Amino acid sequence: MVTSRYTFSEYSSDWTSLYAQEAAVIRKLLGDELLAVYHIGSTSVPGLAAKPIIDMLPVTRNIDAIDLFAARLADVGYRAWGEFGLVGRRFFTKDFNGYRTHNVHISEAGHPDIERHVAFRTYLRAHPTAWHEYESLKREVYRLHPNDINAYNNGKDNWIKKMEQRAIKWYRDHGGDEDTVRKRPL
Repeated sequence: MVTSRYTFSEYSSDWTSLYAQEAAVIRKLLGDELLAVYHIGSTSVPGLAAKPIIDMLPVTRNIDAIDLFAARLADVGYRAWGEFGLVGRRFFTKDFNGYRTHNVHISEAGHPDIERHVAFRTYLRAHPTAWHEYESLKREVYRLHPNDINAYNNGKDNWIKKMEQRAIKWYRDHGGDEDTVRKRPL
């Protein structure tokens, strides 16, 4: 079960450097198995208030090979959760002082979640009206559920699913495809 202890904060420009630092660790640990690492989730959208948890999406050549790296990831503080509800993914988390700091969603090249995550992130970056709407929803859900991360996540779920479909269409219409997703780490 994912921790229920969490916070919500205003955007921090530190999130970009925290992502970059941890992406360097992931690159070193996974080596040639890694094709790209993307900063995804709310902390990847400049200006967007969020839970201060850095979400990362490493793309690998072979998802089954990642199981061989679990001990290395554990050595630097990551906990392995297996697929954790998404077939074809490996999910790892890192906590500090009882608070989640990083979520790592590893997918194999070609997995549809890569496009979904990158498209959603890219759409929010390009559409301030959408991210303002998302931020308002997040603030309201956090106000209602400041001590229950599952209720917080559930409260955003319908909006995210609706927006993901719009984001994927927009992303594809603007040149995003699996090939560019693999070749353009952001």
